[in-house]
Amino acid sequence: MKRIQYDQYGGSGGMRLADFRLAAPAKGEVAVDVKFAAINPVDWKIRNGHLKLVTGKAFPRAMGSDFSGVVTAVGPGVTRFKRGDAVFGSARIKESGALAPAVITSDAFLAKKPRNVTFEEAACVGTPGVTAWNGLVDKARLKPGMHVLINGCTGAVGEASVQLARRWGATVSGICGADAMERARALGVIAVHDYRTTRVADLEERYDVVYDTAGTMTVAEGLGLLRKNGVFLDIDPTPAKFLRAILNRRLKPIVCSPRAEVLDGLARAAGEGTLRLPVAQIVPLSDAIRLLTDLEAGKKLNGKGLVAME
Repeated sequence: MKRIQYDQYGGSGGMRLADFRLAAPAKGEVAVDVKFAAINPVDWKIRNGHLKLVTGKAFPRAMGSDFSGVVTAVGPGVTRFKRGDAVFGSARIKESGALAPAVITSDAFLAKKPRNVTFEEAACVGTPGVTAWNGLVDKARLKPGMHVLINGCTGAVGEASVQLARRWGATVSGICGADAMERARALGVIAVHDYRTTRVADLEERYDVVYDTAGTMTVAEGLGLLRKNGVFLDIDPTPAKFLRAILNRRLKPIVCSPRAEVLDGLARAAGEGTLRLPVAQIVPLSDAIRLLTDLEAGKKLNGKGLVAME
């Protein structure tokens, strides 16, 4: 089999298709034949070395995080899945590897694909859905009746956040580009602001939760929009922000942290039709490096970019 990999941290020019052999799954691991892999910004952030404290110095390194597919084998101790199960989820950051015909990941990073959700749709859910859940449910303790402002409400994490917030009974306002405002309204965003013409400091409303899924707000801007006891969820964590969060509990830096109950919750939402992320483009594995390079360079898609393995 061939996968996308690289031999050192750095730019897009280091990616290549190379032969590899899939190992047998170890304890707590699952081997999956990949149907579709979804492209996320974290894929090139890992390749650029932004997470090298986690990913280490061993090369070559595989690329790709989110995928859907069919289980081919399970390791010792795995009881949630069996051979033949249709699943979706994420590869572990340390190994990655979803941009390949097969991948091994932790059983806690997977969920069974609902029958009424396509493999294409399921591949989109992993990182955006988990990140949305980590912020709104784990950190903000979202409750019905809360008012949430989502900056970047039509990006992948933003759309997942809008849908999960509404599923929890929250009222949602949002910030996005003018060309995406109708899409935001269709998702149920009650008040939509154009980021090009809106100064955050000029917004008069105050919110129980502000989620900066675009990573463009300053901490001061986010905190300034909060009601008493509100929280600012920051998708762009840095060591300085983690230190600041110790002193100010209203600041919550978000790190995507998959676990079984989160993936199962996302599967329920997708199966009930309350969580869907649009697919904008599908390419074969042979064209995936080109699409990755274009997206990293700033190409915009009205939805997720997928890589088909068949």
